[in-house]
Amino acid sequence: MLTGIYTAIVTPFRNGQVDEEGLRRVVESQVKGGVDGIVPVGTTGESPTLDHDEHIRVIELAVQFARGRVKVMAGTGANATAEAIELTREAEKVGADATLQVAPYYNKPTQAGLYEHFAAVARATRLPIMLYSIPGRCGVEIGVDTCARLAKDFKTVVGIKEAGGNADRVSQLRAACGPRFTILSGDDSLTLPFMAVGAQGVVSVATNVAPKPVCKMVRAFASGDLRGAQRLHAQLYPLFKDLFIETNPVPVKAALAMLGVCTEEVRLPLVPLSDKSRAQLSETLKAVL
Repeated sequence: MLTGIYTAIVTPFRNGQVDEEGLRRVVESQVKGGVDGIVPVGTTGESPTLDHDEHIRVIELAVQFARGRVKVMAGTGANATAEAIELTREAEKVGADATLQVAPYYNKPTQAGLYEHFAAVARATRLPIMLYSIPGRCGVEIGVDTCARLAKDFKTVVGIKEAGGNADRVSQLRAACGPRFTILSGDDSLTLPFMAVGAQGVVSVATNVAPKPVCKMVRAFASGDLRGAQRLHAQLYPLFKDLFIETNPVPVKAALAMLGVCTEEVRLPLVPLSDKSRAQLSETLKAVL
């Protein structure tokens, strides 16, 4: 099962190119931090501005750098089904352990269209599939009934990254999809509320910066130490919020640069963190870490 703590890792750049050495440092920091897995080339990995070859290369490098020590759940979703299938097949070839499939964005398919999209991907790969519902970015939500139908029809559809901001939906998913279906929070600040009603971990942005304390928080809750988990949540909450002070992954890349892990370079249309936000984020890092 794809439970626990997965880091939606950044894709470091240097002078406009993928910084492979920077990526190695990012992956190594996650392994040392104790996460269960990494998610390359999701939204945090700036997948919209990577070309096809770069996309697969980053997955290949993530697998190579992880060396089997953590799972690699490759972001291979797309708003075109054929592209999602192609990326997923390539990820499988280079050794990914699973695939994260975001809802098709901008074209806003119906629930019938969403089912057929994910079903086509499931038929094209043997990789476990983690659905990804984030209506704030995609303009469409993967319905609870659609998730349940996919989980019933395809054994490889094993869970969902839930980023709709609604704990009630987690309860609905848990009831509809059964115990074998994994639900991961897609928002760091909602990890504990979601776990309280049935989620089993998180796909985290904050673990790029603070893997050990986030892992400690999630595992404390999972082991029944509610008070300890709440204490860590309160400690980390300012970081959870300030990593989204501007559009993700701009703040987390700035934070990683402050920590000496990689450059903060992003690709247009993203731009560097503003001076005001940079000052606030710097103070938060000093206070939290």
